[in-house]
Formats: sequence, structure tokens, C-alpha cells
Amino acid sequence: MNPKLYLVPTPIGNLEDITLRAINVLKNADVILAEDTRTSGHLLKHLGISKPLQSYHIHNEHQTVQRIIQRILKGETMALVSDAGTPAVSDPGFLLVRECLKNGIDIECLPGPTAFVPALVNSGLPTDRFTFEGFLPHKKGRQTRLTELKVEERTMIFYESPHRLLKSLEQFAEYFGAERQASVSRELTKLYEETVRGTLTEIIAYFAEKTIKGEIVIVVAGKP
Repeated sequence: MNPKLYLVPTPIGNLEDITLRAINVLKNADVILAEDTRTSGHLLKHLGISKPLQSYHIHNEHQTVQRIIQRILKGETMALVSDAGTPAVSDPGFLLVRECLKNGIDIECLPGPTAFVPALVNSGLPTDRFTFEGFLPHKKGRQTRLTELKVEERTMIFYESPHRLLKSLEQFAEYFGAERQASVSRELTKLYEETVRGTLTEIIAYFAEKTIKGEIVIVVAGKP
């Protein structure tokens, strides 16, 4: 392979979702940049791939990006993976992509798993037009963004952590209306995969009685 950066999506749960092309790229890369080397190491072991792993995550990307750029310019082929899903989608990757482009380095992003697509399709809400919001700000700017989204007519997609799910749903009910249709998908492609659909009030009542675990995608209908 010519020296370049490959962005390689990895399974969001079920390891069988890895593509044949992704396996081939990982086998042939000189170095694999990993958000968490332990998580990626488990995947590579499952695939029977032995390659050098280098840590690349949100806390060290600013310090390491120029060294990575220089290594690629000298001829090394790098493959970037995140813990799950497609790199740079609510995961590290944007900074490295931008710097590669500035330095004339070829970039190739493979198609593959990302959590919001199955969550959107599973929701039963309109899929022709949607906005991906990812993780909302925890504090500064959160209320401003929610106020802006009150008039959003497209289907809205959010990522959320288990311990903040109920708080976010309650805020959505406050800003968007308690009867707004929504769905919550968690543990997609895994053994305990679950999608709950209904009004925000109904979904809040459901999860208020549950121990909430796993990665979560919230899909909310746009303003009627």
C-alpha cells in the first residue's frame, strides 16, 4: 500500500460486523493508531492480526499528531481505529485528518459500522432528513443548543451516556414537548440490544424503572 492514512471503522458490538476490506487494511498497515490499545488489541487478537499499536486519543492527539504526520511522510502507512464505530464521528480523528490534508497526505475512509445509522432506521421516525448532534455539551452551551433545536424540523440524533440518559430525556421533554415521539437504542448489535419507542414521557417512565447500561443513541422527531 502507498503511504497514507486509513480510517477504519470497527464493530460497535458484534465482532462479525468487521468488513473483509477493513481486515485487509489492518493486516497491511505499518502501525495501527488506537483510541484504546487494550480494546483494539482484543479485536486484533480475535482477527489473528499482529501489528504495532500506538495510543491516539482525545487526551494526547494534540501532542502526537505532528510526529504521526512526519512518520507517514517518511513512508509509513497508518490505520486509525476508535474503540467502536467510525473514527472522527464523536471520536478522535478530525485533527489528524485535517493535518494530513494540510501536508498533502492521502486519506481513505472505509465504510463500516456507526451507531447512529441503525438507531435512526430502527426508530421508525423520518429518515429522509435528519441532523446528527452527537453528544450535547454537558454544561456551557447546552441550554443554548436545546433552545435552537426547539424549531428543528428534521429528525434529531443524539449520543448519550447511561448515567445522563434520564436527565437528557427530561430536558428534551421540557424543550421539545413531553408528547414528542422518540426512540432510545442501546447496546446495538450486542446480546442485550434494545430499542424503546414512544413519546418522551413514555420513554422516561420506562427507563426510570431500569438499571441503564451500554452505549446509547437517542432519536427525536423534529418539530411537526
